[in-house]
Amino acid sequence: MRLWSVHPRYLDRQALIAGWREALLAQTVIGRSTGGYSRHPQLERFREQPSPGAAVATFLSAIADEAEDRGYSFTRSKILPFDEEVAPIPVTTEQLNYEWQHLMAKLAIRSPETHARWANIATADPHPLFVVVDGPIASWERPKN
Repeated sequence: MRLWSVHPRYLDRQALIAGWREALLAQTVIGRSTGGYSRHPQLERFREQPSPGAAVATFLSAIADEAEDRGYSFTRSKILPFDEEVAPIPVTTEQLNYEWQHLMAKLAIRSPETHARWANIATADPHPLFVVVDGPIASWERPKN
């Protein structure tokens, strides 16, 4: 599961669709304490929020917005309704940088045209749900060395 901290605009078609599906899965399991994916490390940052379900729904909404901007038709009715305001979730500089490098490596192989479009970006913008703070790679990340 990869719930990208980078802005959805940087994702190629495959990553955007996968991100949508994985975030829908996260929405399904976020309220459960057992079952598949319920203890997935990337869900920690959502579970730490006052309203984890609203946080995931906000995350999904930004992916749907990007999909719509590209002319795709994601089914917004799959996003569970919420009334709570969701405060921005911190993402560290090193986490965002790690994910950016990870994404760029994938794009270089899978979507060279998308890679070329973003190749001059040194620091990616975060997903609209996140606010960048100084710090190391997240404790839930499993970096490959």
